[in-house]
Amino acid sequence: MAERSEKAKMLAGELYRSIGPEIEADQRRAQALQQVYNASAVDSDRTALLRELLGGIGENSVIRPPFHCDYGFNIRLGKGVFLNFGCVFLDVVGIEVGDLVQIGPGVQVYTADHPRDPALRRAGYEFGRPVRIGSNVWIGGGAIILPGVTIGEDAVIGAGSVVTRDVPAGATVAGNPARVLPERTPPIR
Repeated sequence: MAERSEKAKMLAGELYRSIGPEIEADQRRAQALQQVYNASAVDSDRTALLRELLGGIGENSVIRPPFHCDYGFNIRLGKGVFLNFGCVFLDVVGIEVGDLVQIGPGVQVYTADHPRDPALRRAGYEFGRPVRIGSNVWIGGGAIILPGVTIGEDAVIGAGSVVTRDVPAGATVAGNPARVLPERTPPIR
C-alpha cells in the first residue's frame, strides 16, 4: 500500500510536512495568482482571478487587494461577501464564509496549526483545523480568527479581537482572548 502524499494528509487535517511536489506546485500557483490579483486595477480582471484562485466565490463578493492566502482552493466565500484591504487567510484546510459577511482590513483567518510536542515541530510537522464563518457576520479590522473556530450567523467580532473559541450565533465578542459581551438594548428615540 502506497503512503499518502503530504497534500492528502494536509487536506485531511492530519499531521503533515509542507513539502513535496504537489504542495510546492499549489503554493507557486497561489503566489502567482495573488501577485497578479494584488497588482490588478480592473475589477473585472480581479473577479476572474478570484474565480481561478478560490475554491468558490459567490456573486457580488469583493476582496480588496492586497489579499494573501496559502493555497486559495480551500477558501469558499458566499454571496455578497466583502473583505477589506490586507486580509490574510491561511487555508491549509477549509475556510467557509457565509453570505453577506463583512470583514474589516487586516483580518487574519488561520487554519494552520502546529503540534504542541516540540519534537514534532522541530521535524517540520503541522496540521489544519477548518474555520467556518456564518452568514451576516461582521468582523472588525485587525481581528484574528484561530484554527478550528466556528462563528455563528449574525455574530459581531470586535476590531482587534483574537477569537480562540466558537462564537454563538448573534453574539458580540471582543478582546484577547475574545469574550462574549453582554447584550445592550439600543435607546429608542
